[in-house]
Parts: sequence; structure tokens; C-alpha cells
Amino acid sequence: MKRLPGPHQKIFILTQNIIDYVQARIDEHKESHDPSNPRDYIDCFLSVISEKEDKEAGFDLKNLCLSAMDLFVAGTETTTTTLNWALLYMIHFPHIQEKVQTEIDAVVGSSRLPSMQDRDHLHYTNAVIHEVQRMGNIIPLNVVHMTTKETTLENYTIPKGVMVVGNLDSVLHDTSMWESPHTFNPGHFLDENGKFRKRDGFLPFSIGKRVCLGEQLARMELFLFFSGLLQQFTFFAPEGEQPTLDFDMGFVRTPKPYNLCVKLR
Repeated sequence: MKRLPGPHQKIFILTQNIIDYVQARIDEHKESHDPSNPRDYIDCFLSVISEKEDKEAGFDLKNLCLSAMDLFVAGTETTTTTLNWALLYMIHFPHIQEKVQTEIDAVVGSSRLPSMQDRDHLHYTNAVIHEVQRMGNIIPLNVVHMTTKETTLENYTIPKGVMVVGNLDSVLHDTSMWESPHTFNPGHFLDENGKFRKRDGFLPFSIGKRVCLGEQLARMELFLFFSGLLQQFTFFAPEGEQPTLDFDMGFVRTPKPYNLCVKLR
């Protein structure tokens, strides 16, 4: 594919730019590396490599670069896209945005920014964030996995070494799991008393041993950014425009480009 002309070449160029950036950071770490005082993931990886490179186990400089790139991309693109969906839904459903702001004003006020300690008291806000993730559904087919041994799933036998793709979309929009699976409805995550409730069908981070490594970080980022933005600003569509909820499918499922206006509260 690298030898064929076409728009896919842009992916290779952009990917190489990220690899070059990560490689430069690794080179900086190598110059100031102190095994007795690891500063981050790269330092810890370098400490293992300095003892003995083991390509078979994945402990070599090339894999360090690729692993760091995975963490960098997964930790920025996904959260950014989810917040992009969140603002789109807020301008599409202004009554929901207003209800979130009312709750934040009552629980947090305006003298400080929301903190993680507030999340358990911001039930409706938390429900809206979860519904954004469910409807945004940014990685509908999860990431690919591979069977390490022959596996039986119900009546199917999957041989060792077969690529497996989990369809998260089928769970996030399952008609047997959700009251209105194709409608943006924060009530999916609220009980009869208006308190936040967890749902078994909420699996945007996947499940099991290969669940998303950054789940807790992503949850924290989404809550702090979303609640902080709506505490300070009101978002609305430009006059005469109604942004579409359609999407483009690339590395992640993103909203089509849209315009919004921002007003300081």
C-alpha cells in the first residue's frame, strides 16, 4: 500500500509525523535517563531494555516507540472526539444543556471549577456524559484482537491466531438493553429517583482482560472538561443553522464538521 498512489498516503505521512515526534521524546529520555528515578512510561521501558533487549517479548526500542504512540493517539483522539459529540448534542438539545447547567450551579456554584469529588453529586450531568458516549459510539467495532488458543464461543469454534472484532455498536444500541436505543436520552442512566445508575449494556471501553487501559483517565477527563465547559459557557447553533447528527467514519466515528456559538454565562 505504501507504493500505491492515493489518499491513503496521507495516513502514512501523518502516522510517520507522530512516530518522529515520539522518537524525539525517547531520544531526550535516553540522554537523561536515571534508572533509580523513573519519570514516566518511557523511562520504565528504557530501564527494562537497558538490562536486556528482548524482541520476542516486545522489549526493544521499536516497540517502545510504537507503544508510546498508541498511548499518545488513544489518549487524545478519543477524548477529543467524545467532547466534540458532547457539544454537538448540547446545541442540538438545548433543554438538556440547560438542565445540566442548573444542576452544576446548584451543586458546585460559580466560585470554583467542578472537581472529581463533585461527580457523585452531579447525577444528571454524569448521565448526560454516559449517554454521549453511548450515542457517540466513537469506536463501534472496538479494536482488533487475536485468539491465542483455539476458543469455543457458544456453538462456534475460533481457531488459534484468528483476528476477532467485537461489535460494540450491537450492545450500545441493543433493543433489549435500552428503553430507546436510537434516541439521545440521559434517562437511560437515571433511576426513578433521578440518581445515576450503571447499566450492563454500557461498554464503550470494551470489557474483560483487554478493556481500555485509559478508561479511568478518560472518564475523569470527560467529566472535568464537560462540566467545566458547561459551568462557564452556553453553546448554541448559529442563527438559521441546525447541525446534523450524521457522522464520518475514519479511525474513530466523528461528527460531521459543524459551527457553534459560545456565550459566557
